Amino acid sequence: MIELEGVPELIDPVMVAAFEGWNDAGDAASTAVAHLDREWKGEVFAALDAEDYYDFQVNRPTVFMDGGVRRITWPTTRLSVVRVGGEKPRDLVLVRGIEPSMRWRSFCNEILGFAHELGVELVVILGALLGDTPHTRPVPISGTTSDPDLARRMDLEETKYEGPTGIVGILQEACTHAGVPAVSLWAAVPHYVSQPPNPKATLALLNRLEDLIDVRIPLGELPEDARAWQVGVDQLAAEDSEVAEYVQTLEEARDTAELPEASGEAIAREFERYLRRRDGASGPPGGHATADGGDGTSYLRDNPGLRDGPGGRARPSRPPKPDKPDRGDEESSED
Repeated sequence: MIELEGVPELIDPVMVAAFEGWNDAGDAASTAVAHLDREWKGEVFAALDAEDYYDFQVNRPTVFMDGGVRRITWPTTRLSVVRVGGEKPRDLVLVRGIEPSMRWRSFCNEILGFAHELGVELVVILGALLGDTPHTRPVPISGTTSDPDLARRMDLEETKYEGPTGIVGILQEACTHAGVPAVSLWAAVPHYVSQPPNPKATLALLNRLEDLIDVRIPLGELPEDARAWQVGVDQLAAEDSEVAEYVQTLEEARDTAELPEASGEAIAREFERYLRRRDGASGPPGGHATADGGDGTSYLRDNPGLRDGPGGRARPSRPPKPDKPDRGDEESSED
């Protein structure tokens, strides 16, 4: 029995989840959820028992000093809640952790138990995969669901993927079988520059999430980080003629494939996004998110023990050097 004594009644809650590991190329998805948690000052209310789901020889605990006292952080999955303020406030339940090593069905059932008790109306799972996409073009984001009705209502693709899957695919199917509407958003990360972080992919996921759940997400320094990342990769790629030639080939293939999609409807969607962000940048929030969670006060019981865990990632001074274009190194995940 899940007891949530410290969590108040939530307003139109949406669960947003991401897991480090196989479904998190460039750490783009887990960094996106970490960004939401940081910007809206998420309050952790639950942590899954690490011994139930993790092999500590694969995901090792870490030791750190806390005021002269040695403490241990165990790899696990934590749930926090944030309130998006404005005229129409709503709550987000953030799920962030590591892809479990074992007992995936029990893991998903536990997550779904929280979703049921909290009255979650929609589950959005973020993922990132390696793909043949150039870093110089917008990051492709695909939204998929197993629910045909949800696909029509939210303009998503009905997933047809068959093959090996990760916890993102398993959790989405578990939600579908439990009758909980669920969506997966996938970012395609260039396979030749797969090392984390990838702020451009993280930014693209957050922009798509913003449209999907109709909230304004404070982006902080992410746009600047994304520009710096691309400039840095441009410079490094230019130093290697083979990589530069390969990137040009990907650009040509991408531009040819997307030419028919440069329709008036697509341009209109981008212009609407621009207007929403410009209007939100000046004046009162007016239904958009606020960084302090609405009224700036805490509405969960303080539980420092549950707050231990990995925080936000440091900004890189420059991006990693691109790998050689070798498709045999890593495999991409599902659509």
